[in-house]
Amino acid sequence: MSTLAEFWFPPSATADSKRLVLTRSMRGLADGAVSVLLPGYLTAVGFSSLQIAAIIFATLTGSAALTLWIGFVANRIGRRRVLLGACGLMAATGLGFGLVTGFWPLFLVAFVGTLNPSAGDVSLFLPVEQAALAETVETRDLTALFSRYNVAGAFAGALGALLSGLPAGIADRFGLNRLDALRSGFVMYSLVAVAAAIVYREMTSAVEAAPRADAQAAPLAKSRSIVLRLSALFSLDAFGGGFVVQSLLALWLFRRFNLSIAAAGSFFFVAGLLGACSQLASSWFAARIGRINTMVFTHIPANVFVIIAALMPNLHLTLLFLLLRFALSSMDVPARQSFVMAVVPPEERAAAASVTNVPRSLASAFAPLPAGALLDYTSFGWPLICAGGFKILYDLLLLGMFRAVKPEDER
Repeated sequence: MSTLAEFWFPPSATADSKRLVLTRSMRGLADGAVSVLLPGYLTAVGFSSLQIAAIIFATLTGSAALTLWIGFVANRIGRRRVLLGACGLMAATGLGFGLVTGFWPLFLVAFVGTLNPSAGDVSLFLPVEQAALAETVETRDLTALFSRYNVAGAFAGALGALLSGLPAGIADRFGLNRLDALRSGFVMYSLVAVAAAIVYREMTSAVEAAPRADAQAAPLAKSRSIVLRLSALFSLDAFGGGFVVQSLLALWLFRRFNLSIAAAGSFFFVAGLLGACSQLASSWFAARIGRINTMVFTHIPANVFVIIAALMPNLHLTLLFLLLRFALSSMDVPARQSFVMAVVPPEERAAAASVTNVPRSLASAFAPLPAGALLDYTSFGWPLICAGGFKILYDLLLLGMFRAVKPEDER
């Protein structure tokens, strides 16, 4: 077991590093399960598609607002306390969805709670964990640790999605009430929150930001300029990504090639594995060519591949180029996260993580509407071309603005 841990974690990783990767896995498992359970459960309750969309909208906007606020106050409250409080909110969210069936009460629970309608992490846990994680390793190992952190969450999310079918399957097998069985999934979500809280309680004071003499200073006093510029660029990247979120990409494949749901599921499973595994290579590239170069020179080919996929005349070539895209498109994630943590002072990391992550979530929400309109107009791959174009523009701007910005370990 120790040999496996030594292989998985970078040399300077501490016990707190391992605890945070573990909690990311636990939350990924829960998020992956409820992201699939949520629409099925709300449909069984009797909600319309519009009401379900409104609940999902509430989860995203509420999480974004809470995440932004918590990033600015986490250092004053204490990161460990914030994470424990978030676990309490997560447990209450699961119980709320399991017990409440009215639309407006559920809308309120969705807005103030932690429920995540996607397998990715968009909750208030994210900036606090990222800031805490950056305190647990030396700067040179940041990218390696963030890659492990993201890969653990991605694999756990995939497993959670697979397990989401268990409640309904058990209900059908043993003649149980299907709605009650689906509710049990949200109860399990609450139990994961309790288990995560137990792990968070074991974290040491090393995850906290060092106390400052100017404790009343603005949370982004020193790094405001660089964080705001990065946030604007990351939002452009996320807006482009919104044109090819998984559901829209599947819809395009259905319209363009009449691909079956089963075949699409198999494709996205392989694509997800490629994306998760590619993040492990991120630290290797970052250590040799730098974080910004890793972000740009793996991202540009990925976006060229997605544009080429839109132009392909048959399904097999299209899927080939999409798989090539997935094999590279996530490699920038650990490098991006560790770059932000490496260029801001430790006491400003929680705020920086919030300010760079929340706008990404909001920006990605604007793209599906024009993408859907394009798909109603034609089955040609205009959403893919738009995505690739916006993302390549982001890559070029990032390279031009930040190539000369070197974190301490890259100088």
